[in-house]
Amino acid sequence: MVTYKILCNADLNKEVFIDELLANEKVLKVLKSEFAKGFRNINILSNDSKCSFKLETAKELHQFEVDKNDFADILVLAEEDALAKKLIKKDCDRVELIDIETINSTL
Repeated sequence: MVTYKILCNADLNKEVFIDELLANEKVLKVLKSEFAKGFRNINILSNDSKCSFKLETAKELHQFEVDKNDFADILVLAEEDALAKKLIKKDCDRVELIDIETINSTL
């Protein structure tokens, strides 16, 4: 079972590090007002400067089955599946593979 999503030119895909967040005065103000209401002289610190999160456009996931002999062509097959389902459009013309799951079939 192959799972994929369609990527568009206008999609958001950004990684934000905790250091970037803590350098933003607006973010600090919101954190302090939400979690330290009524306190003064509060410092917000991070133990892990490499900690991050991603902001990305929510996407619908699509699936199809593929024979194990076609493993090398999975990306091409995913693109063909997307075309057959009419998912490919002008600004949404790329496929990203999300998961490849093997299914044990008993014949």
